Amino acid sequence: QVQLVESGGGLVQAGGSLTVSCTVSGQSFSHFALGWFRRAPGKEREFVAAINQPGDARYYPDSLKDRFTISRDNTKSTVYLQMNSLEPEDTSVYCCAASPGFWLNTNSYIYWGQGTQVTVSS
Repeated sequence: QVQLVESGGGLVQAGGSLTVSCTVSGQSFSHFALGWFRRAPGKEREFVAAINQPGDARYYPDSLKDRFTISRDNTKSTVYLQMNSLEPEDTSVYCCAASPGFWLNTNSYIYWGQGTQVTVSS
């Protein structure tokens, strides 16, 4: 059974930085593409970053590409999302997800963590 566990969320002031992590267990980590999603109250779920299985390609929406960085450490079965210059609008629950398929297909993310809350104060 594949399990994803996020950590590293918390409260940060606007302009600050935060890195959230997600550790995957249950199957070979290197077989998965990994993504980060966020959902704020009253808003649609947003696909904020992804990294492919080899770790040599990354996706960000244009609105976040200058501030967010996704990375993976296959030796630790962990994916990270580094967030810089945080804004109150970034306040959300951040969830990691794993895909055994195509990394840019959001429907292929079939394993999910519970999420970690990130709150950015103004």
